[in-house]
Amino acid sequence: MPSGLRKVALTAHVASSVGWLGSVAAFLALAIGGLTGEDAQRVRGAYLAMEVTGWYVIVPLAFASLLTGLAQSLGTPWGLLRHYWVLAKLALTVVATFLLLLHMQVVDHVADTAARTSLSGSDLDGMRVQLVFDAAAAVVVLLANTALSIYKPRGITRYGWRVQQTQRTSRADGVTVDTAAAAQS
Repeated sequence: MPSGLRKVALTAHVASSVGWLGSVAAFLALAIGGLTGEDAQRVRGAYLAMEVTGWYVIVPLAFASLLTGLAQSLGTPWGLLRHYWVLAKLALTVVATFLLLLHMQVVDHVADTAARTSLSGSDLDGMRVQLVFDAAAAVVVLLANTALSIYKPRGITRYGWRVQQTQRTSRADGVTVDTAAAAQS
C-alpha cells in the first residue's frame, strides 16, 4: 500500500476505533444514569438516547473499525495472519461486534419500554443492570485492543514465520520475491 493511502487507512482506523471506545464510554455513562436515576424523565431520556447512540454511532463505528482494521492488516507489513497480536485484535473485534448486535436487542427492548412507561422502581431491573455490565465489559475489550495496538506483543504465527523465512532466503539470494507469491508456496 502506498504511503499516502496507508496514512489515510491508519487515520480512518484510529478514528473509528477511538470513536467506538468513546461512544461506548458515553453509553456506559447513560446506562449508569438510567439505572441509578431518580427522575423518571431523565431515566426515560437516558434509555432513549442509548438506543439512538447504539444504532447510529456505536454500531457503525464498530463495523468501520473492523473494516479499516482489515484494510490496515492486509495493506501493511504486519499482515492479517502473521502476528498473534493482529489475530487477537481481529478476534476481539469480531466477537465484540457480534455481541454488540445481540446487546442492541436488549437496548431496543428497554428503550421501547421506557418510551411507553416511566420505568419506575424495579421495571426491567435485570436488563438495566445488564446494560451497565455489557457496556463496562465492552470498554475493557476495546481498551485491550488499544493496548495490543500500542504494545504489539512479540510472537509470529507459523504462517508469519514461513513468510519471514522466504523473505530472508530471497534477500540472501539477491532475488526480490512478492510476499503473497512466497506465502502460497
